[in-house]
Amino acid sequence: MYSWLSLLTILIYSHVIVKAQTPVVLWHGMGDDCCNPDSMGRITDLIKQHVPGIFVHSVKIGDSENSDRNAGFFGVIDNQVDYACEQLATIPELANGFNAVGFSQGGLFMRAYVERCNQPQVRHLVTFGSPHGGVSDIPNCENIHDFKCTLMRTMVKRGVYTDYVQHHVIQAQYFKSPSDYEAYLEHNIFLPRLNNQIESKYQNTTYRDNLASLESFVMIKFADDTMIKPPESAWFWTLDQDNEIWPLKDQVIYQDDLLGLQLLDHDAKLKFMTCPGSHMQISDDYFVNQVIQPLLSSTGDQNKVNGPGIRFVNQQA
Repeated sequence: MYSWLSLLTILIYSHVIVKAQTPVVLWHGMGDDCCNPDSMGRITDLIKQHVPGIFVHSVKIGDSENSDRNAGFFGVIDNQVDYACEQLATIPELANGFNAVGFSQGGLFMRAYVERCNQPQVRHLVTFGSPHGGVSDIPNCENIHDFKCTLMRTMVKRGVYTDYVQHHVIQAQYFKSPSDYEAYLEHNIFLPRLNNQIESKYQNTTYRDNLASLESFVMIKFADDTMIKPPESAWFWTLDQDNEIWPLKDQVIYQDDLLGLQLLDHDAKLKFMTCPGSHMQISDDYFVNQVIQPLLSSTGDQNKVNGPGIRFVNQQA
């Protein structure tokens, strides 16, 4: 039988363990939503299973799962990031900072959160297959019955850099034409600004300072990704005007340290990783051993898993 002192010790110890766990925020990709039990729900369960007592929040844009799913196709990214900034700032459990994991375009949006508000502050940022360097082609619709995705691609055909499409189609706002870089700079309303690729007098040093404040920035590319083109965009690589792949370290964005990536790299805080398989196919084993254990857990749980993996139903970008 426990004495009152033993019970008090256990309670205090349990409280310290729970409080020691840094919360986690997730942001899903196109075609998915905050609470899909096969994707974000599965990720949440995995994290909680291996990090007892942790708080996990999944970003939701709008007041319903359906509106959140629609927001993955239609709207203005800047407005959605602002919405997320307001949302996360109201959650008490996140007040002392959190770790963030973004999936496909959700990773790009989470980086935008870090650059633009970062209150509460992100410690570790992990992105899976995210188009940081832009896409040279709009993602395809894997599900031919996905009306929202089909409508999105139909609208893009009207002209990816037209004002209407830029202010209505999410995927157009991170499209980067390798054959017309000037059009990208002039007409794309989101990515050139996020990447500080506009005229120097308009560049935002806060973006650089916020991103450089990360304890680590882990960018994960899928080995067999055919959805994000080029797949190396997950590492900020992009296509030049000759359609040749252009590594990050050869670009002005790195050489002039427009985003703090060079500083992160020099401090060994910038990580380039490869996940086996195609776009958004992540095994439980990979997520636990490469993300949860080294980055999300403060207890160092070393249990191995060989589960069925996370199913990102209809999620494309």
